[in-house]
Amino acid sequence: MPLYHVDPGSEAALVRVNDDVDLIKISVGTMDNNAYLIHPGAGPAILVDAAAEPGRLKALIGNDEVGAVITTHRHQDHTRALADIITITGAQPWCGEPDAEAIEATTGVTCRTVWDGDLFRLGDIELDVIGLVGHTRGSIALRLHGNPSDHVLTGDSLFPGGVGKTNGSREFDSLYNDVCMKIFAPMSDMTVIHPGHGDATTVGEERPNLPLWRARGW
Repeated sequence: MPLYHVDPGSEAALVRVNDDVDLIKISVGTMDNNAYLIHPGAGPAILVDAAAEPGRLKALIGNDEVGAVITTHRHQDHTRALADIITITGAQPWCGEPDAEAIEATTGVTCRTVWDGDLFRLGDIELDVIGLVGHTRGSIALRLHGNPSDHVLTGDSLFPGGVGKTNGSREFDSLYNDVCMKIFAPMSDMTVIHPGHGDATTVGEERPNLPLWRARGW
C-alpha cells in the first residue's frame, strides 16, 4: 500500500477516501507533524491537528471553507498553530473532552468536545470518534469510512511498529487495550492508519505484531 510519505516543507499527499471525500496530508513544523485536511466534494472541510506553520496550513486550505479544526490530543506540538488557524478560518475547534482544559490552558482556544463513540458530522463528512486513553487522557482517533478501505487518523496513539509513548505501565496497558479493542478488533486488515507523525500503515500490517508490543510493554 502507499505510505503517503511527506517530508517537512514538501508538497502535500492526496488520499482518495471515497467518491466524495479526499484526505490531504502535509508535514509541518520541526517535529514532522502530520496535519490532515478532510476535503469533501462540496461543503466545508475539516482540518485535523493545526500543529505548526499556520501560513502553510492556510495555503493548503486555499479558498476552501473550513468548518471545524479537530485536535487529536493536547500535546503542544499538535496545537501550535491552532489559535492562528481558528482566527484565520473562523472554524469551530474540537477535541477529546478530557484534553479540552489543557488545550485551552496552552493555546487560549476553548474547544467543543467529543468523546468515544460519538459520530461527528459536518456536511458530507462523517467521522467515528474513538477515545484512546494512554498517550494522553483525552486522545482521540477519527475513522473515515471509505471505498475500498476505511481510513483512521490516530494522532500519537498508534504508529507503524507500536502504540504511542506512555508514561508508565498503567498508561501503556490502557492504550494497548484500547487500540486492540477499538481498532484491531473491529476494523479490517485493509484499514489505513494515518498517524500524527511519519508514514501510514494498515491494520493488517500491524496486527501480527500485537503480541510483541504486549510483551515488550511499548
